[in-house]
Amino acid sequence: MTLDKHDLLHEFPESRDAIHELKMNNNHFAKLFDQYHEKDHEVHRIETGAENTSDEYLEVRKKERLLLKDELYKMIKDFEQA
Repeated sequence: MTLDKHDLLHEFPESRDAIHELKMNNNHFAKLFDQYHEKDHEVHRIETGAENTSDEYLEVRKKERLLLKDELYKMIKDFEQA
């Protein structure tokens, strides 16, 4: 099983400039970005065996990460279309 990176720049390389602009100029986006980044690192540590948790705990964290990613993606696309 390969463990792919899920950081936003890796997920949306075509939106690199928009992500940077939003991080610098939108406090809400920056806060969500940081939360997503922390959640992604936690999931990655669990998946690589650096931390041990239950499968249920991991699944909850993955769902939380996905919700953050969806919200960030919407903000990125709205910014790009403005």
